[in-house]
Amino acid sequence: QVQLVESGGRLVQAGGSLRLSCDASGRTSSLNVMAWFRGHPGTEREFVAALNLRDGTTHYQDSVKGRFTISRDNAKSTVYLQMDTLKPEETAVYYCAAREGPLVFNPIGYVMWGLGTKVTVSS
Repeated sequence: QVQLVESGGRLVQAGGSLRLSCDASGRTSSLNVMAWFRGHPGTEREFVAALNLRDGTTHYQDSVKGRFTISRDNAKSTVYLQMDTLKPEETAVYYCAAREGPLVFNPIGYVMWGLGTKVTVSS
């Protein structure tokens, strides 16, 4: 089993930056993809960014391309989401997810999730 713990969420002004962290522990060697999603209670989570742990390729939702960067620190089994030029509409709970299979963008395809970290972007 794999445990995921997010951190780094807080209140930030529009146009500001945040770096979220996702610390993975357990059987991390089995993982193929780690991803970030965001959402609100009662709504479906939307894909934000993903990292293929085997070849390092990255994928982003169109609205965050050029502003968000997903990266990893292999030594720490940590994946980061650097978010720049944040917008008020990006206020959400940000979740880290992982899977052993190939990359998918639908949250249904992920069974390993963290509890989320709240990001609030004030206007």
